[in-house]
Amino acid sequence: MIDAIAHKFQTGTQWVRLPEKYGNWRGVYNRLRMWAADGTWERVFTGLVAQADAEEDLGWAVSVDSTIVRAHQHAAGAREKGPRPANRPTTPSAAPAAD
Repeated sequence: MIDAIAHKFQTGTQWVRLPEKYGNWRGVYNRLRMWAADGTWERVFTGLVAQADAEEDLGWAVSVDSTIVRAHQHAAGAREKGPRPANRPTTPSAAPAAD
């Protein structure tokens, strides 16, 4: 199960494209969601950090690969400077329309 979840996040593939050797993708997805909701992942991470700290083998390195970091679809074309100017109110003309 953990290999299936790791494969999904390492490759960035869609859930439905998960290789058959990992079983039904819905089962993997549901297990990931359950473990996230019940705190399993938090406990695993906390335990691994505690173990590494006890062995004085704790070093942090953070790396972000921009090829997999995506902006939300609504972020494209966003204004860079301040809010949009307000539309000028339209007022009807007092004169009748010309034919």
